[in-house]
Amino acid sequence: MPETVAILRVPEYRPEQLAQAVAALLESIGFAPAHGDRVLVKPNLVNGSNAAHCTTHPQVVRAACAWLLDHGARVTVADSPAFGSAASVARASGLEEALAELGLDVRSLARPTPLPLTLGGTIGLSLDAMEADRILNLPKLKVHCQMTLSGAVKNLFGCVVGFRKALAHNRLGHSHAIFRSMLMDVYRALPQAAHLMDGVRPMHRDGPIKGEPFPLGLMAAAENGVALDTMAAALLGLTPEQVPLWEEARLRGMEGADPSALEYPLDTPGAFNSAGFILSEERELSFAPMRLLRGRLRSLLKHLARN
Repeated sequence: MPETVAILRVPEYRPEQLAQAVAALLESIGFAPAHGDRVLVKPNLVNGSNAAHCTTHPQVVRAACAWLLDHGARVTVADSPAFGSAASVARASGLEEALAELGLDVRSLARPTPLPLTLGGTIGLSLDAMEADRILNLPKLKVHCQMTLSGAVKNLFGCVVGFRKALAHNRLGHSHAIFRSMLMDVYRALPQAAHLMDGVRPMHRDGPIKGEPFPLGLMAAAENGVALDTMAAALLGLTPEQVPLWEEARLRGMEGADPSALEYPLDTPGAFNSAGFILSEERELSFAPMRLLRGRLRSLLKHLARN
């Protein structure tokens, strides 16, 4: 059976256009949480630095949350940045202000529980994410210095709690085979997720934090995150050999990894022009040991203060 990927041209982050696009996209993929469902909205809140360009746009998150609230969902907006709180990144990006009139705030994912990994070991995945009735994953499409491209699958790595994510990037990011397998294990542990991608101004040249916006003008949604990422990578002219997570999905025989088996009920990829989109140079995503230690100490002090 073909996998449905709904895409629309959305040239600017205008609230009215985004509200219409979000409704059309989510309805096209059949995303329909039941009244009263606990829905975790998971944006990309990677860092407070360059937050205007490296995080999911605040108006995209707001439009998604408003749609969910209108459909009777109980909405929580949360992420787990490697350093600092989700609330501080939301403040820097403008998301805190955008959600205020909806009566929502932004929280940090917590309560890690061990997730066994295919290639051995475990990673601390948030029970906040595991126990949600549904997850609406809101990735920011962007280049990534380790994984070439960051989309739906990569964004769910934010459900790994706090410093564990930074340690995994630092220790395993040099090995595509190990790192991509871990990312796919996290993705598969969250089967209740649907995916809505912010590709209006994706990041190119240097990602996942320091890059620049590219005028692609795309919003997209899918129940299958692999299919959504496959669409994005193919649209940008990439191959599975260039994108480790795409290659991992193909090796595992996952549905959505074949671009010829995707179905587009709205716009088609051919309507978008990616000429001039530049990939990031491959490098390790470095987290200095002292920065990791300081971040862990701050978290410990906050925990002690609360107790």
